[in-house]
Amino acid sequence: MEHSVSIKDDIIKYHVIHRKIKTPRLEFREGRFNLIIPKNYPEHEKIILRHRRWIYNRYVRMQRLLSASAGIELEHSRSEEELKELVGRSALSIGKELGVQPNAIRFRKMRTKWGSCSSGANINFNTYMRYLPEKMIEYVVYHEMVHLIELNHSPCFWSYIRSRFKDHKNYEEELANYWFLIQEKIKA
Repeated sequence: MEHSVSIKDDIIKYHVIHRKIKTPRLEFREGRFNLIIPKNYPEHEKIILRHRRWIYNRYVRMQRLLSASAGIELEHSRSEEELKELVGRSALSIGKELGVQPNAIRFRKMRTKWGSCSSGANINFNTYMRYLPEKMIEYVVYHEMVHLIELNHSPCFWSYIRSRFKDHKNYEEELANYWFLIQEKIKA
């Protein structure tokens, strides 16, 4: 059922979804704001009022992402096999440059990130990277390969990133725009 709340001169629409859960939660998914509550939950408005700031901040961010992603075209011509080849070549080249090699590179659909690196030197890449331009794929591969040197996002980690991608903040922002667009168009 659709409802709305007024916050700072904006009317924000939301859907109340009843599920078999114990605790309520708020989420923005696929460009839509949802309040998911247990069945027979009596006062969903109290949750909305209690989390007005969070809701508003997420709403503003979503509007910004909608606007920023409007001019982006998704790459549709690359298959998963082509992605694996491209990532493999990039990882090999970057590995030589950094003096590191992962134990394994795997691909899978991920709901929240482009890649991950384990302490065991295994790197996972999101198969949705196939929709990214090559320069963005190279950035994600480099980012994960640097994690083989620095596991966390320490100042040392970011200095490695800046050595090759001086405008890394723009890449991070662009990746967020692509992520949003993929969630909207592909429904990850």
